[in-house]
This record gives sequence, C-alpha cells and structure tokens, in this order.
Amino acid sequence: MDRLDILRAFALIAEHSSFSEAARRLNVSPTAVSRGIASLEESLGVVLLRRTTRSLTLTSEGETYLERASRALEELNAGARELRGENEEPRGLLVISAPLVFGRIHMLRIVDALVRMHERLNVRLMTTDRVVRIAEEGIDVAARIAELPDSALRAQKIWETRRVLVASPDYLGRRGAPTEIAHLASHDLISFDAFAPNGEWRFANVERPIIRISPRLVVNAADSAIDAAAEGVGITRVFCYQVAERVTNGSLVHVLESFEPPPVPISLVYQANRARSPNVRALIEATKAYFHERASVDRRGASLLDSQASK
Repeated sequence: MDRLDILRAFALIAEHSSFSEAARRLNVSPTAVSRGIASLEESLGVVLLRRTTRSLTLTSEGETYLERASRALEELNAGARELRGENEEPRGLLVISAPLVFGRIHMLRIVDALVRMHERLNVRLMTTDRVVRIAEEGIDVAARIAELPDSALRAQKIWETRRVLVASPDYLGRRGAPTEIAHLASHDLISFDAFAPNGEWRFANVERPIIRISPRLVVNAADSAIDAAAEGVGITRVFCYQVAERVTNGSLVHVLESFEPPPVPISLVYQANRARSPNVRALIEATKAYFHERASVDRRGASLLDSQASK
C-alpha cells in the first residue's frame, strides 16, 4: 500500500472501528492494512490506534492526526472532483468560525439554510471572540469584523456594521446623557476588551478622534457588556447589530451618535487554496443571499416608517 492508501485505510478504520472493513472497502487484505498502519505509526513515532480484544479506538494523537488526514483526503477528493467536473455539489465537513454574538444572531441562520439546501454537507460552527488561526486550527472559513491587514488569506466582504455607544434609559436618567466626547470622562464606562485595544476608543467628527478610557467595568465577552449596560451599570461600546433588538425594545438607547466612526466591514476569510471549494463557495453565496434579504427587509421597514410618519 502506498502512503495515500494507508491514509485512506486509517480514516476508514477510525470510521468503522474495523481493520477488516477498511480492507474490504479498499479491496486489499486485512494483513496489508495492518502492515500499512504499523508503518504509518512507525514513521510518525506515535501510536494512533489503541487495540484490545474487544475494541479499537483512537489515541489522542490518533484523533489529532485523523483530523488533518481527513482534511487532506477531502482536499485531494475535491481536486479530483473538480477535474472531473463534479465540483458543483457541497459535501463533507465545513468548519466555520464566527464571533460569539455574530454567530448566534446571524451565522446560525445562515448555516441552517445551508444544510437544508445541501443534504450531503455537514457544518461545525465555532463561536469565539478571539481571532482564530485558520490554517493551524483547521478552520475552512472565518467571519471577521475588522479592517483586514494584507495577508495570504482571501477575503470576501459580505456586509458592514457600526461601532456604537449605548446605555440604559435608567442610567442616562440618573447620570445625564453625554453630548460631547469629553463628557465620557465623567461617566461609568463598560469595556469589552476586544473592542478597546490599548484602552482606546475611536470616534469621528471630533478634533481628538482617539481617547484613552478608564473603564469602571472590563469584561471579555460582548454579551456581558451589553447585559451590564442594560442593567444600568454604565455606557458600553459594541457593534450595532449586537444591540439592535434591545434598542428596538427600548432597554438600550444610542449615545453620541453623531460621533460614530466609519462602518467596519464584515468579511469571510479563507485560505487561497480553498477558493474553489464548493463548500466555501456555497457558504459565501448563502451569506450574501442572507444579507441581501436582510437589507431588503430593512429598506421595507424604513419605507413603512416614513409612510407612517407622513400620515
């Protein structure tokens, strides 16, 4: 067996917990499979499979290697399908990373539509507010909300959002609403640390666009900052989509709107070698369709409000 067949055998053994089943599917003898796996383990210097008389399981090293091997096999299979003109149907596993709140509010809906549309596609959605390392962590596509630096990664802009200041009506009733950026110095501020690198907040339409803040409360998740603001703890700075529902129901209100900085792009980021992947293309198209429909709904809502206001 060559190295590629050994990798296929390893993946099949992990899937079916059986050397004989892997041999049957590859049309080789169980002995050949056993020798191939032994050769693979020797070359890697680790044990991949834990064998007993009653069970066959992966070691922790085997689980790590299986993830990489499966991705390599899928990439090779995708290349073969592309050459055969069979690349139109997404299939297999698509691993997506997204910020926590963005994942909950938007990406879950996009993924739901995606898996309904493509029956042979499976999705693993990871939500985290840290910046993931796409190649090292096995991520196919990551949603990023930021101006992106130049890199070897590909990026597809799908939408944009704004950074906004919000507070509860109760807090503003007690402390008064600031009307100038300088007034923030006398207010209780809630900082979500991913939004305030070096303890700075940026603004527009002001002589000093960057101010250093002294937060009363620092949290590590946007949800926590939003909850604290809604409870009247102080003023926080988040993305507008994260508080849209609370602003609509009146539990939070915008502060210093005329000083908001320019919109921030939301992009899907992926490795260049995944650009032709049907899974990646399907996600991009589903995401574009989702936000196109959302923009249409927003425009219809604005037209309805204008119509009502004129009566």
